[in-house]
Amino acid sequence: MKKVNFILLSAAAIMIVFVLNNINDKQNQAIYVSLNGNDQNDGKKSKPFRTLKKAASEANAGTTVLIRKGTYNEKLVVKYSGTKSKPITFKAYNKEKVVLSGKDINDVEGDTSLVTIKNKNYVTISGLIIQDLSTDLADETVMGIYVTGSSNHITLKNNHVQRIETHADNGNGHGIAIYGTGTMKDINILSNTLENLKLGLSESLVLNGNIDGFKVEKNIVRRSDNIGIDLIGYEGTSNDNKVDYVRNGIVKKNQVYEISSYGNPAYEGDYSAGGIYVDGGKNIIIEKNTIYKSDIGIEATSEHAKKYADNIKIINNIIYDNFYTGISIGGYDGDRGGTINSTITQNILYRNDTKGLNGGQLLLQHDTKNNLIEKNILTAGPSRIFISNYFTSNQENKIQKNVFHKEKGEKGIWIWKEEEYTSFPKFKKASISDEKSSYLDPRYQNANKYDFRLKKDSPVKKIVD
Repeated sequence: MKKVNFILLSAAAIMIVFVLNNINDKQNQAIYVSLNGNDQNDGKKSKPFRTLKKAASEANAGTTVLIRKGTYNEKLVVKYSGTKSKPITFKAYNKEKVVLSGKDINDVEGDTSLVTIKNKNYVTISGLIIQDLSTDLADETVMGIYVTGSSNHITLKNNHVQRIETHADNGNGHGIAIYGTGTMKDINILSNTLENLKLGLSESLVLNGNIDGFKVEKNIVRRSDNIGIDLIGYEGTSNDNKVDYVRNGIVKKNQVYEISSYGNPAYEGDYSAGGIYVDGGKNIIIEKNTIYKSDIGIEATSEHAKKYADNIKIINNIIYDNFYTGISIGGYDGDRGGTINSTITQNILYRNDTKGLNGGQLLLQHDTKNNLIEKNILTAGPSRIFISNYFTSNQENKIQKNVFHKEKGEKGIWIWKEEEYTSFPKFKKASISDEKSSYLDPRYQNANKYDFRLKKDSPVKKIVD
């Protein structure tokens, strides 16, 4: 009797293992989509589905959806979540050219996006070209990729987003939009290209609301008519006002250029678009980015009264040839918030303020407090302004160990708490800069060709290293 029970139990165990293996195989499957497929197929490589909609409806945890080359005139809406061990991935098969086009999508009010992830976890979108979505409606927001709700562990990588356009005077468009209406964590935006966007009042790449933990790394953002990369708080996006701000993340090794609101009908000819903009974010590192030929290189502040960009570390960025200023902190008027407890260090600020708008290389506006500005190298642009500070609401900011580029036959201008100085010693006294701040030639390798390496005999290596 015992021997029979043992045999039955062994058979049952084998059957359980067999069933579990079948389930695991199903959950780690690949689904194929092709323009010559059919949604009545089984989704295998030899019998692919025809539409992204069908593939998304079948893509459970552990599924990789492999999309074959061609143009898909449809939206991709992610239906299910993955798990940590079994994520869901939508990607171009073998790096084939896969285009999601919005050309056939008609104007409708509300949010319209070519890729949508809402309340989903452990999802990756990779290697897709997302393009040609436009609207003439002021009440429609068009987006290439839209992640919203309480979506966590999301990765967007190696995608190319282009020609997302609003044609309304006060319309809205985004290349990539991450809106944390619920709680979001672990958002990764890596090695994407966003370009040729008409954004109206909105941004190329934006994280907004309750987002705690993110990486924005190695992206190219260029040729768009409003902000490049934006990290936003206090706009009422989150369902919880106490955590309605982006925080605890890094923006690193991105290239951002030709970002300008000039010519954008929503801005009436202003040069006000930041290449990288923190608007009310907290605990954010902005490091090793290159920003040029934009309105403002990097800006950190808050547009909402009594709210702040707090503990923003702007470190080791190269910022040159921008139209208004290189780095800006503080609110643009007295009704905004400001910038506190932040660090600006080891940046190269080279010939910004190219339009002669008196923003200089470093602009301090309203409500800046307890910020450290150190070990930066600043070369004046056509306005000859190094630091521009036309407001007295500048408190307890420390300026130390910076190098101001002294050029033969050229004067330098420092504006501090509404007073203009053409004497470096007088500026240092007024700003209480430390004695190690210098006015001298840093001796770049070839700055005219944007080679900002220092020569071996540079007198400032020990200061800025």
